[in-house]
Amino acid sequence: MNTRKLGNSELFITRIGFGAWAIGGSGWEFAWGHQDDNDSIAAIRTALATGVNWIDTAAAYGLGHSEEVVARALEGVREKPYVFTKCSMIWDERRQIGHSLNAASIQRECEASLRRLRVDAIDLYQIHWPNPDEDIEEGWTAMAELQRQGKVRNIGVSNFNVEQMKRAQAISPIASLQPPYSLLHRDIEEAILPFTASENIGVIAYSPMASGLLTGAMTRERIAGLPADDWRKGHGDFQEPQLARNLKLVRLLRAIGNHHGRSPGEVAVAWVLNNPAVTGAIVGARRPDQVLGVLGAADFRLNDRELAEIEAFMGLVAA
Repeated sequence: MNTRKLGNSELFITRIGFGAWAIGGSGWEFAWGHQDDNDSIAAIRTALATGVNWIDTAAAYGLGHSEEVVARALEGVREKPYVFTKCSMIWDERRQIGHSLNAASIQRECEASLRRLRVDAIDLYQIHWPNPDEDIEEGWTAMAELQRQGKVRNIGVSNFNVEQMKRAQAISPIASLQPPYSLLHRDIEEAILPFTASENIGVIAYSPMASGLLTGAMTRERIAGLPADDWRKGHGDFQEPQLARNLKLVRLLRAIGNHHGRSPGEVAVAWVLNNPAVTGAIVGARRPDQVLGVLGAADFRLNDRELAEIEAFMGLVAA
């Protein structure tokens, strides 16, 4: 796969990275239901075998479990991918998730992630959420200190707005931003993407297929049958009236993809990667076949007519 430089870092990443949120398994607040670890490991190794050179996880995914699975998947792998993870979402003995940007907490989280991932240094360490907002300066100072210690090679942020990034930049450079970005969630286009482009901050978009909704595999019946602990059951994109619009969009993506032998998910990811301000897209997968069903988006380019057709559809449903 072709690579692009991630912002002001020295990392050159493939246009698609493996997203490890869903492989955290069940039993936590933002779970996707039960997950077989063997399937997760096979999915990761399939992604690496096809050229993907980075994995994005977080301490909160499965309350540490996702990081442990990533470490198992990389056992014996000769050419190691970049490993990205995140801090600031912490949990208690009741498995309840909270937020902290306390310096000592971030130091502890980093040490724990290093142990779970079984690495000497984390390639990209990111603040997961800018909460509490008043502690951003303390948290980012702690991140810069971890970089000076050599425990992390690059530092980035996730879910930050422009004002929050400016506050962090006053302390230390930001290598990357990880925002949500898809055809259904385009808020970052107005101010955030122009800012990151002007400041040479890399962008790795998460949920480019809207948490699986734009893959083409989601039907009303499948959504209704999602397990009770799948966080998507309560999300607005998966409920009416948004659901009817979103499934119509999937039909359009399928029609466009059919002209090229591509899946709706590949079209959705290709649309995200078409934005020049986006360095790469995080694509989650729980099985090898899901990996293979979307990796083609890395080198697929929508033509001007197809882009215009999608924009016309989105404008029509917005009206």
